[in-house]
Amino acid sequence: MIVRPHNEKAAATWGSGGAAYDRVSETIADAIHHAVARVAPKPGETCLDVATGTGWTARRLAARGAQVTGIDIGQGVIDAAKQLAPEIDFRVGDAEQLNFADRHFDVVTSTFGVMFVARPEDAARELARVCRKGGRLALCTWPPGDTIEGLFKVMRPYMPPPPANPPPSPFEWGKLERVRELLGDAFDLKFETGVTTLRLPSGKAAWNVFVEGYGPTKTVAAACEPERRKELERDFIAYHETFAGDLGVAMPRQYLVTIGVRR
Repeated sequence: MIVRPHNEKAAATWGSGGAAYDRVSETIADAIHHAVARVAPKPGETCLDVATGTGWTARRLAARGAQVTGIDIGQGVIDAAKQLAPEIDFRVGDAEQLNFADRHFDVVTSTFGVMFVARPEDAARELARVCRKGGRLALCTWPPGDTIEGLFKVMRPYMPPPPANPPPSPFEWGKLERVRELLGDAFDLKFETGVTTLRLPSGKAAWNVFVEGYGPTKTVAAACEPERRKELERDFIAYHETFAGDLGVAMPRQYLVTIGVRR
């Protein structure tokens, strides 16, 4: 089993951006570099990048000489990652059930990825399981109450109704107390915050980037009737235009970096 059955819909969503997702990753490149710099992979170390997307983080790890494996539930983004960096071992895989032996990696990372799992306790347990004693963990996550959660609020009226028992909010992974609950028993944790700014010429340019490459936006838009899709586009553009100045959109997005050392 590569992807757990309850994650098959999410796999289709996150994979749908394909190669265009790399453009989305480019807009958060500085946050990714922040996490990679803090986890400081060494040449020859084995690294696992969980929910790798098109492999932006995996490529940064490999550039430092690490031996990198990247996994994601989305087939489309993994296919693109393989094209972008054929020297990296990219595979379809589920963060909630990693297909690796215990204590297999020196470094485990996930940048704005593992936070979107349906079952956080399972994923946290897996992150700890595959990291060797003394190995390091690096996460980048979005906090609640900031601009990325605001973006999801814009899209929410256009999404199907949530299930009776919806998964917990992904933005819980942006709270220190929640990360400590999930990972504090296995890792000695330290935290640092940052801000990455989305800079694009206009709200329309932001819409184009996200509707082409960001799985949740692309999937929601594709499921809308034509008039409803126009309304989503209007609201998406209007939200981003609230951050516009003379040179275009500059939307600040706070994030949390978590660095852990495996006990």
